[in-house]
Amino acid sequence: MTDRALGLRRNLNLFLEQLLQVFFVGLTIGMQRTVLPVIAETEFGIAEGSVTALLAIIVSFGVVKGTMNFVSGRMSERVGRRRVLIWGWIAALPIPVMILLAPSWEWIVAANVLLGINQGFAWSMTVTAKMDIVRANERGLATGVNEFAGYGGVALAGLATGYLASFMDPRWAMALFGGVVIVAALVTARLAFTETLPFARAEAARHAAAPSEAGSRYVEGPDTPTTGQVFALVTWRNPTFMALAQGGSIEKFVDALMWGVVPLFLVTRGASLIEVGWVTTIYGVFWGASQLWTGPLSDRIGRKIPIVLGFLLCAIGVFAFPMVSGIAPWSLVAALIGVGMALLYPTLIAAMGDISHPSWRGSALGVYRFWRDLGYAIGALAMGLMADFAGLLDAGFWVTGSAMTLSALWLLVFMKETHGPAARQRPKPAR
Repeated sequence: MTDRALGLRRNLNLFLEQLLQVFFVGLTIGMQRTVLPVIAETEFGIAEGSVTALLAIIVSFGVVKGTMNFVSGRMSERVGRRRVLIWGWIAALPIPVMILLAPSWEWIVAANVLLGINQGFAWSMTVTAKMDIVRANERGLATGVNEFAGYGGVALAGLATGYLASFMDPRWAMALFGGVVIVAALVTARLAFTETLPFARAEAARHAAAPSEAGSRYVEGPDTPTTGQVFALVTWRNPTFMALAQGGSIEKFVDALMWGVVPLFLVTRGASLIEVGWVTTIYGVFWGASQLWTGPLSDRIGRKIPIVLGFLLCAIGVFAFPMVSGIAPWSLVAALIGVGMALLYPTLIAAMGDISHPSWRGSALGVYRFWRDLGYAIGALAMGLMADFAGLLDAGFWVTGSAMTLSALWLLVFMKETHGPAARQRPKPAR
């Protein structure tokens, strides 16, 4: 396998297989975002005003998904990307039935544990597989298109289930939608997903034989690092890795806010389920569609500027959300937040891919995604406790906006550029 074997155009069929899978992953997570927070009180007896209890589904999801990201990244370097993807869809099979038959909120929390396993295995493999098959100057484009497909699915599922729940039982709406999506995903994963681990191994062998200029950007570490060595390298031993990891964790505060707090916030201000669905869909559509240009933009100008700008735009939008009123203003702010997420989200992943050696890139991405999705749990818990303590849903917006601002400053100070002319200097090795 020569260097010509890498490249998006050359491997377009593989890329399209991966896009289909991440679209299904997005539909799976999006099916409950509009409906479930709104029916928590009426269907499951969650006390009005108990935001922490409501957000327990996001906390459980974040803890499990973060852990599974780490596990799946390491596993995929041993058994391959395709097998881990299939395991993720098998884990998701009980979710629709659990939502439909749940006698208590604890069942919903348990279903979200399985959702976390599914997302940690399935979404992680679509990202890792794309990093395997594209060139260094295509990583921003590849991650942008990948996240466009995934979060486009999130947005469409939120809107679809909102409409379905407006004329049929909400639980039946989620269960039927989720059942069709998960079965279709499992079938296509078995029939149409090509293993990409050989691409990564060939790239690592080429670099070992003749390190290239692009290869000089890899953070130095052992050729075959242990799990603990990769975890330490990404989490604290390298300043750029550490800045990217904390940024990934904090940006999930925004998605936890839009998932758990915003629907409840809108309903308390008189919005219908369909209107809630439109606002959250606009956020998802702008997030997803904008990644079609933000990913390639980072390939041209570098990763750092889009990342920092994205964090600041999100902070502005989050602070503005409770200060405006009406579906049109909320939709405009949701669109602004979506653009901010599009600037930072695929670019953080591309930056990780830039400086992670191909022999342990899957593990490094797994550690990054561990911290990133643990941000769901950290953010949801912080927002819930603050909202319950203050007696105001607005507290969730204050927590998220402040965290995004501080994270932007951290990235500005400690992140080194990972792509483009400014990244030609070899990163300092971790000691």
